[in-house]
Amino acid sequence: MADELILLDLWSSPFAMRVRIALREKGLDFESIEEDLSNKSPLLLKMNPVHKQVPVLIHDEKPVCESTIILQYIDEVWRDKAPLLPSDPYERARARFWADYIDKKIYSTGRLVWATTGEIQAAAKKDLIDCFKLLEMVLGDKPYFGGKTLGLVDVGLIPFYSWFYALETCGEFSLIDECPKLVSWAKRCLQKESVSKSLPDQYKIYDHLMDLKKKFQAQQKF
Repeated sequence: MADELILLDLWSSPFAMRVRIALREKGLDFESIEEDLSNKSPLLLKMNPVHKQVPVLIHDEKPVCESTIILQYIDEVWRDKAPLLPSDPYERARARFWADYIDKKIYSTGRLVWATTGEIQAAAKKDLIDCFKLLEMVLGDKPYFGGKTLGLVDVGLIPFYSWFYALETCGEFSLIDECPKLVSWAKRCLQKESVSKSLPDQYKIYDHLMDLKKKFQAQQKF
């Protein structure tokens, strides 16, 4: 009997994008259920009662939550298919360190770049560029953070490529000027079908983020 895989999904979530990439990279069939976070489904509330957020991977009726944990779960269960983590314990720990760094820095800092203005935005832009430059240094001359193949760090970071246009437009900077190796890495990742099928158009994401920004600004007036 084949594994039943259901992904509680959201098209615009970089965290859900990660899971879609990993599942496709492993060649796994899954059902994607799009969630409306303003009207969360009973299934989402049942499967993730703590955070009540996507993504949630339901494997044979058992939920796994939090995107980086889901990626590691997928890799452990289907280890024989396109491994995301290296076999060497030190290299595996190192990959987990940088995946954790991405989790703690990129979303929150990037959000300040597209959602704010003035001094807060300026400070966030500097911080984000510094983060990207550090990751560029970690990448070095390797094709991927995982070496010759897509790995945990690549899958954790590449969804934020869909934010690049919004970050550049709102922050008034050029990523290809600031971090050319990182942009080349992103384009290399996009050549993989697992990535290109999982990431939405940058302009569609930009419009979505600008709608969110308007809502945030309207809420702050009250």
